[in-house]
Amino acid sequence: MKIGIVQRACTANVQQNKETLAQDIRQAAQQGAQLVVLQELHNTPYFCQTENVDCFDLAEPIPGPSTEFFGKVAKECGVVIVCSLFERRAAGLYHNTAVVLEADGSIAGTFRKMHIPDDPAYYEKFYFTPGDLGFTPIRTSLGVLGVQVCWDQWYPEGARLMALSGAELLIYPTAIGYDAHDTAEEQERQRQAWITVQRGHAVANGLPVVAVNRVGLEPQPDGIGEGIQFWGSSFVAGPQGEILFQAPKDHPCVQVVDVDIKRSEQVRRWWPFLRDRRIEAYDGLLKRMID
Repeated sequence: MKIGIVQRACTANVQQNKETLAQDIRQAAQQGAQLVVLQELHNTPYFCQTENVDCFDLAEPIPGPSTEFFGKVAKECGVVIVCSLFERRAAGLYHNTAVVLEADGSIAGTFRKMHIPDDPAYYEKFYFTPGDLGFTPIRTSLGVLGVQVCWDQWYPEGARLMALSGAELLIYPTAIGYDAHDTAEEQERQRQAWITVQRGHAVANGLPVVAVNRVGLEPQPDGIGEGIQFWGSSFVAGPQGEILFQAPKDHPCVQVVDVDIKRSEQVRRWWPFLRDRRIEAYDGLLKRMID
């Protein structure tokens, strides 16, 4: 499968962001991409740096304007697209939702972000209700996609459940960056941890992983904080955790990566982790802590 990744910096102009992404998708398609993955909440700057009720105006229904816009691009280019949208389900009920668009422009499926962070500059619990669709892969004309969103990527349970449900590829639209108050050494430890944990999901499940992050400095909307320097570094890893491509830390990137989806079969024969799981001994995973 030829997978296009689009790593972008966002502006405050929603329509401009969408048009730029459309051109990036076309570029990836011209380079042979069959699947194109966009970053988390790609239509806007990362508004979760502050808590502001006016930001709920950015949300939209699914189906809605963005699925129509990117659906037309998907059909034009003949590619499957993974989008990441701020979903308005009802007044006062919103989700951080990934949408997979088929190559004919239709909606193949959605995933609502399950794990919602609440940290300085990442005040997502203010905006998003935790997902209620579970860890269910999305079936497409290209294969079965295990799509999750950003904070979900730190949890091995989600990756495992996607794998057990038949996912052939793990995909994570992302928005993550540096805390300006951390030392350079700590910032790099965090970036490397982000890469390492997802490569671990690839190894543990014998599946390729695609993680697409945004890039660039986004000022804090209220002008008080220093904003977030998103660390880019979008990457594709193979089923043994091998890095097939990694984008730069500091500028946009459109890249098509050739991934041998069928190799997972052989890797799982060498490393039959699913065979040797002791499922009868894992009851403790359903508890917050084991006393």
